[in-house]
Amino acid sequence: MLPEPYVHIRDLQVEFRRDGQTVNAVNGVSFDVKKGEVMALIGESGSGKSVTLRALMRLHPPKSAVLSGTVQVGEESVLDMNAAQLRRYRGARCAMIFQEPLLAFDPVYTVGQQICEGLRRHEGLSRQAARERALEALRQVRIPSPERRLDAFPHEMSGGMRQRAMIALALSCNPQLLLADEPTTALDATVQIQILILLREQQKQRGLSIIFVTHDIGAAVEIADRVAVMYAGRIVEEAPIEEILRHPRHPYTRVLLGSRPKEGLKKGDALRCIPGSPPDLSRLPPGCAFADRCPHAQPVCTQQQPIIEQAGERHNVSCHRWRELSATATQHFATA
Repeated sequence: MLPEPYVHIRDLQVEFRRDGQTVNAVNGVSFDVKKGEVMALIGESGSGKSVTLRALMRLHPPKSAVLSGTVQVGEESVLDMNAAQLRRYRGARCAMIFQEPLLAFDPVYTVGQQICEGLRRHEGLSRQAARERALEALRQVRIPSPERRLDAFPHEMSGGMRQRAMIALALSCNPQLLLADEPTTALDATVQIQILILLREQQKQRGLSIIFVTHDIGAAVEIADRVAVMYAGRIVEEAPIEEILRHPRHPYTRVLLGSRPKEGLKKGDALRCIPGSPPDLSRLPPGCAFADRCPHAQPVCTQQQPIIEQAGERHNVSCHRWRELSATATQHFATA
């Protein structure tokens, strides 16, 4: 019997309403994450990945954002939490690593003060005990000279060190769910892999569940157990990482994988790209949102939204033509 999911999301919808216009940023997203599992959300910019992640923390402004559906973490319903419950949930039960730590950290407080604040609020520690725990948190993420860095301001650290400090802050109160919003995007390649290795080590040591947002399939390969591909606010394909790489079923997944730089690429060689642009989320088409960019689209694709079907064990896809295209999917990816 499969273990019960720790994160249970069904039909999540996020709408932003402003000046009489409604933007449908997330449209019926459903997925589960088991305890100790790493789930990656991948897709182009504007596909709804970060909006989905922030909905799990209820970070969208309530005056302009309307959330509906089910978001359950453990035994708690996140969308039903009041302000006091949210304060207890954020940081202690669920923590987030933001894309740009220089903006996420408060510039007028030291890194140590910001880590200690969470420890004192959630665990009731004294100033000295909180400082000792904060110092240990910096050691765990292998920040050099942690005693000195504890009293440093965020702008006094390099980008890679700030990201390590952000991870230390997120993990300081021992959350069970970690949300990572493109945590390696602003870093160079060497630092990126160091951060990914660090996250994977911490995940294994602590038994964390992680939802990792990225547009880089290479980063997902390094850290994820399972991948959900998002397009126009919907999940179009979901499967274990090895299955996605070997047998992509959705045309969008195939062209997304095919757009990566390939081994042997020389200076001046053209990169493969996905033609066209994502749809306007305030005027979504009635059928498949990818139809206008899909080389395999048929009339049914523009008229009817495809349902989610099972394409294999723990492999789901939302495409009218996935069965007839699946025979060439592996060959297409191998030669793309």
